[in-house]
Amino acid sequence: MIRQAALDALPVREALPGLVRALDAHGAAVLCAPPGTGKTTLVPLVLAGLVGGGPRRRVVVAEPRRIAARAAARRMAWLLGEQTGGSVGFTVRGERVAGPGTVVEVVTTGVLLQRLQRDQELSGVDVVVLDECHERHLDADTVAAFLLDVRETLRPELRLVAASATTDSAGWARVLGGAPVVEAAGVSYPVETVWAPPARPVRPPHGMRVDPAQLAHVASVVRRALAERSGDVLCFLPGVGEIARVAGQLGGVDAEVLQVHGRAPAAVQDAALTAADHRRVILATAVAESSLTVPGVRVVVDSGLAREPRVDHARGLGALATVRASRAAGRQRAGRAGREAPGVVYRCWTEAEDGRLPAFPAPEIRIADLAQFALQAACWGDPDAAGLALLDAPPAGAMAAAREVLLAVGAVDGAGRPSPRGLRMARLGLHPRLARALLDGGAALGARRAAEVVALLSEEPPREYGDDLAAAWRAARAGTDSYATRWRAEARRLERAAAPAGGTAEPASGTPAGSGAGAGTGTGAGAGTGAGAGRTSASGTGTPPGAAGRPCGTGAGVAGRVPAPGTGTGTGSMAPGSAAGAGIPASAADTGARQPANPAPPAFEERGAGPSRGGGAAPDDLAAGLVAALAFPERVAKARGEGAFLMASGTGAGLGDGSPLRHAPWLAVAVADRPPHSASARIRLAAVIDEDTALTAAAHLRTDAEEVRWEEGDVVARAAQRLGAIELATRPLRSPDPALVRAALLDGLRAEGLGLLRWSADAEGLRARVGFLHRTLGGPWPDVADDAVLLARADDWLEPELSRARRRADLARIDAGQALNRLLPWATGEAVRLDELAPERIEVPSGSRIRVDYTAEQPVLAVKLQELFGLAETPRVAGVPVLVHLLSPAGRPAAVTADLASFWQGGYRAVRAELRGRYPKHPWPEDPATAEPTRHTNARLRRG
Repeated sequence: MIRQAALDALPVREALPGLVRALDAHGAAVLCAPPGTGKTTLVPLVLAGLVGGGPRRRVVVAEPRRIAARAAARRMAWLLGEQTGGSVGFTVRGERVAGPGTVVEVVTTGVLLQRLQRDQELSGVDVVVLDECHERHLDADTVAAFLLDVRETLRPELRLVAASATTDSAGWARVLGGAPVVEAAGVSYPVETVWAPPARPVRPPHGMRVDPAQLAHVASVVRRALAERSGDVLCFLPGVGEIARVAGQLGGVDAEVLQVHGRAPAAVQDAALTAADHRRVILATAVAESSLTVPGVRVVVDSGLAREPRVDHARGLGALATVRASRAAGRQRAGRAGREAPGVVYRCWTEAEDGRLPAFPAPEIRIADLAQFALQAACWGDPDAAGLALLDAPPAGAMAAAREVLLAVGAVDGAGRPSPRGLRMARLGLHPRLARALLDGGAALGARRAAEVVALLSEEPPREYGDDLAAAWRAARAGTDSYATRWRAEARRLERAAAPAGGTAEPASGTPAGSGAGAGTGTGAGAGTGAGAGRTSASGTGTPPGAAGRPCGTGAGVAGRVPAPGTGTGTGSMAPGSAAGAGIPASAADTGARQPANPAPPAFEERGAGPSRGGGAAPDDLAAGLVAALAFPERVAKARGEGAFLMASGTGAGLGDGSPLRHAPWLAVAVADRPPHSASARIRLAAVIDEDTALTAAAHLRTDAEEVRWEEGDVVARAAQRLGAIELATRPLRSPDPALVRAALLDGLRAEGLGLLRWSADAEGLRARVGFLHRTLGGPWPDVADDAVLLARADDWLEPELSRARRRADLARIDAGQALNRLLPWATGEAVRLDELAPERIEVPSGSRIRVDYTAEQPVLAVKLQELFGLAETPRVAGVPVLVHLLSPAGRPAAVTADLASFWQGGYRAVRAELRGRYPKHPWPEDPATAEPTRHTNARLRRG
């Protein structure tokens, strides 16, 4: 029986006529409704015609999280007076509750994305509601773009609603082709804001780390809220670790403490969403921000923190970073307190800080690993995503890195089109790295064992499982906790998904879309840091009517989206020449695939330690390592000291103290992150492997090359075998390639400077003189002052001596002055004027020839004062007056002038008065302009 009173109490009801009119007129609309108005529950029921008397339509509601999808479906079923699975059902990864009579189906965005790839027309669906658009998950943005493409080319009658409490309505209206924006009034319950910053400054978040003092403050605010207010308390924290630490500090409170997050058991999640007759404190991550009404909550404590993925594409590493939550997230969180009655939000920051927070969370497309998105776009027929209507375009650098990954795993060809293998990968509901590990690992180990390890990588095990992947595998097998339960379900799903084409039964015609728990997709696994690097998008899939056996991206595709010949039905071996194909067997499960080009690594036959289950001869340790290495070949790592490793990518990595892996010679690193401003990575999950396994999994990174480089002050020439940046073996080269030697010598000159050449005083003087002429006259005189400029012209002045050199000592034999002469403008004839324009020496009135110093900005002539008697004008070079340093008879500076005439008339008198008593044997005439210049004393002058 329909609960009409509850339906009538939902404020969004007032906006429904406008929403229906907008959809009738435009086919798309943006719905802005504050939390608690019923946009997630009432709107789909009305659009489906289950309430309100409208025409019956099939509605799919896409939610960003599994917990929200389940809760929304159960709430709508309750409003109809039914059980879930009747008129309202849901599908998430590994779980489907729906039947033939299901009209409204709530799915995760990942499930919907997979359905679109299987059936681009989305057959049988009349309306799609994209809920919580403001969160900007990558799957949600991708689904919206695909749906718009479908509307434009295949199904203009398909209706789209973008719904959120805090969405960027103008942006979404633009993406939806100028769709009207419909706004619903919020609930009438006010939410008071209490600013509760820490009494003393706390350190800002750094990477994943949150200052313990801040968590202690959050716990104290929860205690304060319990004392000052009534009702349940909902506290938002960035992650599972922070939830556990705050829960530990709430011992003894007069309330039940629940921990709600994506990994929490379904029973705990359900308990949080069910009214209780006692007081509760619910510690939650962002899963509680959207689409959920937590009964009894009157108080929200907001830590103001959130987690976002960060990826270092150059190193192939990433991490979840703790960041300040946006103002939009803050409004969503505060809204949880006013769903049922007036409430209060305690914000653990100042009101002044609030205005400086970002308006919206960073879109995942800007910050996350895009390999899975790029594969989805390629399967859709738009490898560059240039034709997709996205709110934000994918960054070029991130897309380039994603294409490199797809090429390496054989998912696309050189033009970016999906290979048959890539089409199959896209249907597995995994990051392409993990899909490669499942297919190729299954060929070597058997589908079951590969699926079990990949399931561990797709959701990072709890910390108490440790950092040894093989040990975590054994713990999950024996475990009875919620993680082990989810792991077993995911392993079964992956084993089925990896089965040969046609090996599993397809739903009969007429089965509701999405029946069965099929492949899902996610943005978390493998996003730069391995499992769990991004915000996980839980998902599953089903097979829509008429889509049985159709590979993604084929069949009745969107116009201009049909895959090229050779990428259609069926699967095959890894793309020829692909990086991942070098020495790695294609999955034997592929229809028509080649058998493995190489057998399992020799070590699999040699080692017997460790139990083996589910087929395949490899012991668990090596099996886990092989799968991890296949997923992340650039992260195979060789020991370079206890607990310290070098990954094939070139990044250093370290294990924590006490890790059982510290003495391993080789590791396959499954999960690692690089904290901000850190040069090395931190290993969080890895497996022991041997060198043969590393060489097999990362065969495409192996190189045999001559290496000639400048090292430790000289040329080092050797033949080196490398696995990426890891040196496997070397031997000296007796006759290295002269071109490589020359390049190494140039590297040495760049590193240590041109001082490696032989610079005589004349050579230094020549460089200074030519440099002066370049500064003064410009061309054709060359720039010789900058080492970098000279090295860029090495061919013009260091040859042929440079090409004849073989080592550092040979550089010291090159006469730099002779070499510099080659740069003079001989072709124009100006070179012969060098001594005229910038003479090495200037003859002064005494007859002495004095060297000019050209190293300063203005040429300097340092000469004894008596030698310039009678010289009225300052000497010039290239039209520039020299700076005369007048020296005492002892050669010490007495005066500096660039205007001799003025000096004789004024400054000379002061110098004469000071020095003639000190040097009485030397002439100090009253009129230096008419005196005889001399280098000698008075006595010498009298002797003639």
